[in-house]
Amino acid sequence: MQLFLSGFQWVAFMVAGSIAAPIAIADLFQLSPQDTAGFIQRTIFVLGAASLIQALVGHKLPINEGPAGLWWGVFAIYAGFSGTLYSSHEEVLTVLQGGMIVSGVIFFILSATGLLKKLSTLFTPAITFIYLMLLILQLSGSFIKGMFGIQHEGQSLQPFVLLGSIITILLALYFSGHKRKWIQQYSIILALLSGWLVFILMGLGESVTVSDSWFSLPDVFVFGAPVFDTGVIVTSIFITFLLTTNMIASIRVMEEVMKAKGQPTYERFTKSGFASGLNQLFGGVFSAIGSVPISGSAGFVAATGMYSIIPFILGSALIMIISLIPKVMNLFASLPAPVGYAVTTVIFIKMVGLALGEYRKEENVERIHFVAGISLIVGVGAMFVPPSAFKDMPVVVASILNNGLILGTITGIIVEQSILLKNKQHPEAGRQ
Repeated sequence: MQLFLSGFQWVAFMVAGSIAAPIAIADLFQLSPQDTAGFIQRTIFVLGAASLIQALVGHKLPINEGPAGLWWGVFAIYAGFSGTLYSSHEEVLTVLQGGMIVSGVIFFILSATGLLKKLSTLFTPAITFIYLMLLILQLSGSFIKGMFGIQHEGQSLQPFVLLGSIITILLALYFSGHKRKWIQQYSIILALLSGWLVFILMGLGESVTVSDSWFSLPDVFVFGAPVFDTGVIVTSIFITFLLTTNMIASIRVMEEVMKAKGQPTYERFTKSGFASGLNQLFGGVFSAIGSVPISGSAGFVAATGMYSIIPFILGSALIMIISLIPKVMNLFASLPAPVGYAVTTVIFIKMVGLALGEYRKEENVERIHFVAGISLIVGVGAMFVPPSAFKDMPVVVASILNNGLILGTITGIIVEQSILLKNKQHPEAGRQ
């Protein structure tokens, strides 16, 4: 029973953090209700399978896979190409299917050549600190807007939604800091259920129908055979290198959490790279969204104390099973978004502590201050630039400049490696 509850808590966390992406992308491409239902089902199925593959043969850590923000951005950009570069939304989606398949092949190449292992050496404590802080800052805007009840630009704050969100946060903090260990362990699911109940009592709950059928297998190449054009191949090559950044950072952060509990660490990046390649292929074949290991898993594990991978494996398997039962998916899709944002905010409080832990590991304080200063200014500054500013840019350029997390992290890596190279060439300068 305890194992099942732990696995179900992973299910709740994974679905709550993933359901918004397929709904938003389906809206961008103006999919019909039936096509939207299928898109949600296939995405959740792929995320469950991807998490299971990583847990069994990849990095073997309790890190759930979620819709990659980079792919989400590419989907959003390419949606605007319908009627211009491409004749229809369906043609755009076939091109994106091809892009994810290309990404999977590149992951295999990076892993097989050992390049992925070399890339992992760039993630020093300073870079991990910068990545985590940018991740927290980038997502905090979405969390606050969601808890204010603001779903789109120009919408006013909804006081009752904000009140329900505040109550949910207080409940989540109460459960996570409770003296009884079992309440701490299941704090996330208790907070989600309690927050959901609060919203229902306040008249803010609503039912969502994904599908009326009881059983449905996910289809493949739903929008047609994948298309491989030059533009999407170039985009996919660059996106894959950026996805490795997310993957390496997520593994590094979780390893730090596990290390605190005496768990051994070893080279995981090659196997994880092969698993990520397979997961990108799944995204393309099942006409879903490409996945990436989610760094927020570390905060979830730290908050619940569920360090064992067995409940995570069970949760991933349950996700796959649930995705095949649309009537159960209806229930998860009905979770009020502000409840998910409120509970995730509490999880990310733990992430701030993890980031500061990485900062304290850096011995050269002056260097980390300089590198972090430039990176945070660039990354956070980019978050305030409206996406419309990049509409005339090539997709590859827009994908970087429109993503403060990636732009700031890349800036940090370049600046730090430049300083280290300079100090290596002129040792006396580094000692000053």
